[in-house]
Amino acid sequence: MAKKKRLRLIAEMARKVRAYRELKSRPRESQKYALDYETMKRPLTGKRLPVMAWQDARRESRLFSLLASMKMFGVGRLFTRKSWIEEHSEPCYWQITKVKVDYTAENMDHGKAWGILSLKGNKEDEVKEVDKVMYHDWRLIPKHLEQEFTEFKPLPAPAPRWVPYPPLLRAMLLAQLRRPGAVSEEPALPLQRTVKFNKDYFKMKEEERRNNEGTPV
Repeated sequence: MAKKKRLRLIAEMARKVRAYRELKSRPRESQKYALDYETMKRPLTGKRLPVMAWQDARRESRLFSLLASMKMFGVGRLFTRKSWIEEHSEPCYWQITKVKVDYTAENMDHGKAWGILSLKGNKEDEVKEVDKVMYHDWRLIPKHLEQEFTEFKPLPAPAPRWVPYPPLLRAMLLAQLRRPGAVSEEPALPLQRTVKFNKDYFKMKEEERRNNEGTPV
């Protein structure tokens, strides 16, 4: 009969105490992402923001800087980012569904938020945590523009123009491409046939049409 493992209650309690002290000693987000706007350095780590981010850090706002000044911390409102507006012509935004504020922060401008992401007009189904809340490029979408963002319908995806070759034919083509001097690209079969017409093609078609129709009496 196997001997039962003896529980070391004191060691287990000491492990839990160490884990609790480590958890309590971790810096909060308000300390971790604090920023000195004069030197553009984070006091906790001493790291300086990239020079290209200085303008946004002075002019734009973090997500919780906007949420802290709103009723119900902005639950139900739409938020976008400056980088999304510049990169995509389709609407990209977060719809906030839940907010957990860090009340130990001085202005309650730190915490965690959850919502539904719509990227390039494609709205996701599940609620997930909003990322990059500490970035200085968040913007609130005004209420008179919310309908324009939510009712946007993305264009259907274009039909595929290329399909992979059958396995045996693909293996033969790859064997040829592995030869010295050959271009190593994945072979694909085009679905659309491209036809090139020479300059005499339309003249020949016109003559055929006249011969078939005959000359007027």
